[in-house]
Amino acid sequence: MPKAVAAIFDVGKTNKKLFLIDENYNIVYERSARFVETKDEDGEACENLESLRSSVFDSLNQVMQLKEYEVKAISFSTYGASFVYLDEDGMPLTPLYNYLKAYPEDLKTEFYSKYGGEAKISLETASPILGSLNSGMQLYRLKKEKPEIFGKVKFALHLPQYLSFLITGKAVADITSIGCHTQLWDFGKNEYHKWVEDEGLTAKFGIYTPADAVMDAKYADRDFQVGVGLHDSSAALIPYLANFSVPFILLSTGTWCISLNPFNQEVLTEKELKQDCLCYMHFKGKAVKASRIFAGYEHEIQLKRIAEHFDRAAYLFKHLQFNPGMILRLANKIPENQTPQTEFSEQSAFVERDLNTFQTAEEAYHQLIFDLVKQQIYSLKLVLNHGVKRIFVDGGFGKNAIYMHLLATSIPDIEVYASSVSQATAIGTALSIHDSWNKNPPPSDIIQLKYYSAIQRSMQF
Repeated sequence: MPKAVAAIFDVGKTNKKLFLIDENYNIVYERSARFVETKDEDGEACENLESLRSSVFDSLNQVMQLKEYEVKAISFSTYGASFVYLDEDGMPLTPLYNYLKAYPEDLKTEFYSKYGGEAKISLETASPILGSLNSGMQLYRLKKEKPEIFGKVKFALHLPQYLSFLITGKAVADITSIGCHTQLWDFGKNEYHKWVEDEGLTAKFGIYTPADAVMDAKYADRDFQVGVGLHDSSAALIPYLANFSVPFILLSTGTWCISLNPFNQEVLTEKELKQDCLCYMHFKGKAVKASRIFAGYEHEIQLKRIAEHFDRAAYLFKHLQFNPGMILRLANKIPENQTPQTEFSEQSAFVERDLNTFQTAEEAYHQLIFDLVKQQIYSLKLVLNHGVKRIFVDGGFGKNAIYMHLLATSIPDIEVYASSVSQATAIGTALSIHDSWNKNPPPSDIIQLKYYSAIQRSMQF
């Protein structure tokens, strides 16, 4: 008898994956794809939307041929801040613009002047001023710069909802995408912000739908339950909320390192917003206070710089062992290593460091992690409150022993764990629609944790 599974698409900026997850939340099948980026009309790199669309259908067709599995439900989690603009026939009208694309200063000035200023909009929408990363601003830009295309837009769907649309043909909006640094949602009123209404945008987002809802859909003559799709950071939080009730912070590490505190509902201040704090949305519609740094991206850039300088292969650093003696030498060698970071910085101190001052590649790499952790601690403390007892590190840095030991050393009063649920996003997405495909109760043991203790000499940085 075929094993019942949920098919979960986990779409990151770099890797696109399909997982089959059984009723015990074991990943029983995995398929990965990577696409060459294309360029938009301005020559800037962006997601290859056609390759992504084709991959969804190709992957589904492939797993439906597997006799040992029966796909009961399908859902999606993807990176945020990305709109797909569809015409009356459901076809994309534009490229999938990169959320790092520079935003025109004149249009930015016009918008905030019209709607009460940056501070007002930022506070009301719990979104830092991030240019194109505020996806609502992308739609505003399309309306102002390309009115002929905007006039053809039937639906503007965030990427998770677009992928769901490919299977269901139904245009919907979900709170985990709308509520995440988009500047579309008024957190105080719990509705679309007034500027969104004034610009006539709400009708283009599709039907507002609970994030844990499913829709009936038929694909290749088979019936499925299809989720509306989730923003990946919100999805990654779900397994932890299902397994732990003691207050914690989830430090989700990837391209962005995001500190998510679902036990902190304090209102964001203007100062916090300027330091890249924001609110995400719990899949049940509850605000989650968070802070972010672009540390995963910086790590990759600086790792390449170190590897080239010392003529080493970058992959060798993945298994580099933690050397506490080297950390203590660096702490004595570089004075600022002994002091905490006292102000917000978009980059770590390592960006400005001269690699000639390091004797070996290992020493340089330890200093890179030292600097990234200092930056992380500052960001973490922006959302830390007194009830938090544990920090769970999910993603790439959770596998980095140097990073984990330094993080634990920096906050000795809080338990620090690396999570072994490397696919928390996919598991969380499956959990969000659990009742639609799984006859078993949700498991309580899907997260394996590894505890890290501080090194002997305490360094508070």
